[in-house]
Amino acid sequence: MIKKKVIVAVTGASGSVYAKVLFDQLEKLKDQTQAVGVVMSDNAKEVWQFELGNQNYNDYQNFNFYHKNDFNAPFASGSAKYDTMIIVPCSMGTLGRIAHGISNDLISRAADVVLKERRRLIAVVRDTPFSLIHINNMKIVIEAGGIICPANPSFYSLPKTIEEVAGTVISRVLDLAGFEQDSYRWNEK
Repeated sequence: MIKKKVIVAVTGASGSVYAKVLFDQLEKLKDQTQAVGVVMSDNAKEVWQFELGNQNYNDYQNFNFYHKNDFNAPFASGSAKYDTMIIVPCSMGTLGRIAHGISNDLISRAADVVLKERRRLIAVVRDTPFSLIHINNMKIVIEAGGIICPANPSFYSLPKTIEEVAGTVISRVLDLAGFEQDSYRWNEK
């Protein structure tokens, strides 16, 4: 199995639980990763603190964390060959900057690199309702090769906790990223 090099970007959109569940799942799947690089916006850290009541994003020892303006991060260049970028949650401001090629921080630069190198970009957008501007930005990112995976949970697995609800989205994200995982599958035993 070829191990993945993954970038996880966390923006200031509501939905820090999605990032937490992704981090937890990536820890469990560490045998499938060569590297996990994480970049969080300042707003992401504030929203995490507000929504989850902690700063536990600091506790993930298997990840390499980078400052939002660290353009020396390996994934700021295509030569580092990170194959997947997951933005979770993805704010509409971040999506708009990506759609229009504005690389003003490490998150938007890494997304630009992933798209130009024809690698996998998964944007877990978390907003409602969508404006026409949001939809047009999603269209542009899709046309550029990205995947829009809205943070729309499913309920047929009968989740019982908020983390299990978020997990229904993260399972789809991990499938899209090409990870082998044990998760609920419709009508499979």
